Amino acid sequence: MFNTQKIADYAQSSAKELGIGQYDIYGSSIDETSVEVDRGEAKQVQASNRSSVIVRVWNEQQIVGVTTTTDLDDQGIKLALKTAQEASFFGNKDNLAQFSPEAKEPIANSSDSLVEPAPVPLLLDTLIQAEKTLLEAHPAITGVPYNGLSQEDIARFYLNSEGAMRQEARSYASIYLYSRTEEEGKKPRGASSIKISSSLSDLDIDGCLQEVTSKTISHINYQSIPSGKYRVVFSPKAFLSLISAFSNIFNAQNILDKQSLSNADSLGTQIASPLLCLCDDALHQDNVGVETFDDEGTPTRRIELITNGILQGLLHSTGTAKRMNAQPTGNANIGAKVTVGSHFYHVFASEETAQPLSLDDAENVILIDSLQALHAGVNALQGSFSLPFDGWLVNQGELTSIDAATVAGDYLDLLQSIIYLESEPEVTPRGVCPRVWVDQLSVTGE
Repeated sequence: MFNTQKIADYAQSSAKELGIGQYDIYGSSIDETSVEVDRGEAKQVQASNRSSVIVRVWNEQQIVGVTTTTDLDDQGIKLALKTAQEASFFGNKDNLAQFSPEAKEPIANSSDSLVEPAPVPLLLDTLIQAEKTLLEAHPAITGVPYNGLSQEDIARFYLNSEGAMRQEARSYASIYLYSRTEEEGKKPRGASSIKISSSLSDLDIDGCLQEVTSKTISHINYQSIPSGKYRVVFSPKAFLSLISAFSNIFNAQNILDKQSLSNADSLGTQIASPLLCLCDDALHQDNVGVETFDDEGTPTRRIELITNGILQGLLHSTGTAKRMNAQPTGNANIGAKVTVGSHFYHVFASEETAQPLSLDDAENVILIDSLQALHAGVNALQGSFSLPFDGWLVNQGELTSIDAATVAGDYLDLLQSIIYLESEPEVTPRGVCPRVWVDQLSVTGE
């Protein structure tokens, strides 16, 4: 882990020696141990330490030079500052970067939460037992080709020449299981589940097993469906993957680069059903991967993006906030160029009344569990998508696995076509979300 105070001291003395008046440094480090198994035997055991430190230096013309380093002793920091100083004379002269005005603001609940890592033999035994339980759950389940159990410690820091200094460190554990079936005369079927927690002892391994087992068994007896317009219910995982795929709508950098479905005048306009509310909430109580500050040192917070269907807010870095006369939101990622990204989505229903809907009495409704090929089937600039999916045809609570099908449409039309958000949210690695009902989407079957 980092000794941030020592790095700050090295940077201060080296900057004075080099005649550098303005600089900042952001760094992150990950210590990870992971295991994979294959039929009761260890397939892979891996331990790694990955670190990245980004140094920015401003010259007298306020142009920024950027470099990276992994050498954090006094000579390493001095060399990085010197390299960034030299790079500043070739930097971008447009939209000059600045320190975040909130880089020294106090942060609540910024204490570290590191957990003693579990020994590797315990990781292997735990994953081997999970694989064994899954293989014994049904005769058709013949393998768990993709699996993993990992634990990692992540440390982050930010400091600058004006005296800002932040640091935090947290631990995480995760398990991933993907099962596969083989039956004569039938196509192979599969299902997956992932769970994340702050430690191995808190990891919901039983919940992961139950989820992947029930999904796998439900997919064994499948049938094709005719093409047409269907009422579709998105699982939390599927709906959040769509939000991520079209996140340029509320990304201020994308808007300024004219790479977005919205523009500077879109704030305050109705872009979705009045039933939909969406926030980016890095500090959400269910977010295991809490980050209390971004790469520029700006404190993170809850950002209302869509309220009652209205585009209410955008995600900003310091630079985009200045250009759009707003406040930074704690969503900056620094590098050769500062970019903007989300942290943890929270989707929930507004107070608008809607007719309650339930899969228990629904007829000819498609429940989409997961969307595939998002890298190829999404045109984020046009708003269109055409995506294969795993899911079921639902009739009065009875689920029938769908052989193969694709859902297609326009994302903004989809948002406007939301007719119901269920009351029970589900926690996923991407965020918290209930199942979302959308009317009349095009589905292509066989």
